[in-house]
Amino acid sequence: METMHNPILEQYLPRQDFDSYEDFLANYKVNEPESFNFAYDVVDRWAEIDENKEALVWCNDDFQISRYTFGDAKRLSNQAANVFKAAGIKKGDVVLLILKQRPEVWWCITALCKIGAVCIPGTFQLTKKDIVYRCNAAEVSMIVAVDDEEIVQHIKDSAPECKTLKAIATVGDNPAEGCLDFRAEMKKARDEFPRPIGAEATNIHDTMLIYFSSGTTGMPKMVLHNHSLPLGHIVTAKYWQHVQNGKIHMTQTDSGWAKFAWGKIYGQWLCGAAVGAYDTEKFIPDRMLKAILAIRPTTFCAPATIYRYLIKEDLSGVDLSFIQHACVAGEPLNPEVYHQILQKTGLALHEGFGQSEGSVLLANFGWFPVKPGSMGKPAPLYNIKLMDEDGQECADGIVGNICITGTDQQHPTGLFLEYYHDPEVTKSCWHDGIYNTGDMAWRDADGYYWFVGRNDDIIKCSGYRIGPFEVESALLEHPSVLECAVTAVPDPMRGQVVKATIVLAKGFCASSELVKELQNHVKRVTAPYKYPRVVEFVEELPKTISGKIRRNQIRLNDHQARQ
Repeated sequence: METMHNPILEQYLPRQDFDSYEDFLANYKVNEPESFNFAYDVVDRWAEIDENKEALVWCNDDFQISRYTFGDAKRLSNQAANVFKAAGIKKGDVVLLILKQRPEVWWCITALCKIGAVCIPGTFQLTKKDIVYRCNAAEVSMIVAVDDEEIVQHIKDSAPECKTLKAIATVGDNPAEGCLDFRAEMKKARDEFPRPIGAEATNIHDTMLIYFSSGTTGMPKMVLHNHSLPLGHIVTAKYWQHVQNGKIHMTQTDSGWAKFAWGKIYGQWLCGAAVGAYDTEKFIPDRMLKAILAIRPTTFCAPATIYRYLIKEDLSGVDLSFIQHACVAGEPLNPEVYHQILQKTGLALHEGFGQSEGSVLLANFGWFPVKPGSMGKPAPLYNIKLMDEDGQECADGIVGNICITGTDQQHPTGLFLEYYHDPEVTKSCWHDGIYNTGDMAWRDADGYYWFVGRNDDIIKCSGYRIGPFEVESALLEHPSVLECAVTAVPDPMRGQVVKATIVLAKGFCASSELVKELQNHVKRVTAPYKYPRVVEFVEELPKTISGKIRRNQIRLNDHQARQ
């Protein structure tokens, strides 16, 4: 897929091209130099090779385009690093970033990597409670946020309760009172930042990044990654997303989510691709289309929700032929959406699966045909097995836990190290050399994996185990359903029953007759016992900013309504 020579990848991949999926799975290897630092060895190295090589194509809500080269990325990240150092940030300190998709998020992540400081990406949906929890749990020294009035107020309200917080900075044209004006300070800062040596230098085993996972119960866990994470995402970018050296890749997500690491910086820049970014305040389908047409990415990736909305738009006059490869991840893709996207755009969506805890684990890599609705097949470096509750490997057709049992390497490249400061939770899912992802799937006779649901999402009704995804896929085949979420609700006789929370398509109205029609529809297209006994129509589903449906919020709302 390469369009030009890539001297960066040659340093880390002994071999880049493979004849088949089996060849790829057996023979893919990645070098992990002890001193590897993404900022110096990738970003600055590209700048040395070609300072005019395009790195970032940024689009705002007015569809104005700004372009940045790797020369810009080196200079701006050096300036950001000097601002952090002047604010007292040093190797090992922790910095929380709440920057949406402002260009500064790329410079700050790179700058913190240069210093050896630890980055915590945060979504702009964080409230005071969330910020206080994150600051105290991870011992945050500094927060850098967009100059949004509501976000800044949450941070200021949080500050007195944040025990280790020393500095607050804002990014934008309206600097907040009492906060460091990060953009102004960058303009004044030196654009040189020599690579640290000795005790200040980083090692690949040093902590680089912490993600707070969006768990279904309890407070979020801290997913700790070291400096090998970018190298793990070579598989994500090159072999699943098919990004091309010198071309634009666009993944639509906020910088606060792990999908940003998957699709907007690490693997893409290692492969020499430019990152396309649409910095929007709110997802609106027709505006998303305009942004895609403005950025014109060669490869594209988005969560299933975005594709579900795009197929409801009039695409008859829209030419997306510049997109050569399209992917989907973040939540399962319903086959009906796959077929409609293919029909309307000619794009076959390549689904992938993974977590904040690692890089892509399973995917449709391109060596084998896509089976709509399947996650594809295992990535190399991770030894994927399906295991039952007794730790035994599951046969084809049997639902089991997706587990990583390791490879010949001591630790798979890109896989998290631990849940920081939580050894008990770490031990509960990672012991005896096996990491249990908490996600469930089954494998067919051709080796394709099919997602069933999170352990916490599985519905146990009258002795049956029902995965929400299959019921959602059945409902989405009905023309009245725009989108839906299937969850469990308690039942005194059956233990749990299936509930469907549904957003109706235009032209349809909620009624008892429609409820019955939808229930019968599910009975026809899947096993009858899986039909939703409870149906609720809503205007919209709760989602993360990246478009992922928050089923845990639906369950919480239902629980509170019963109190």
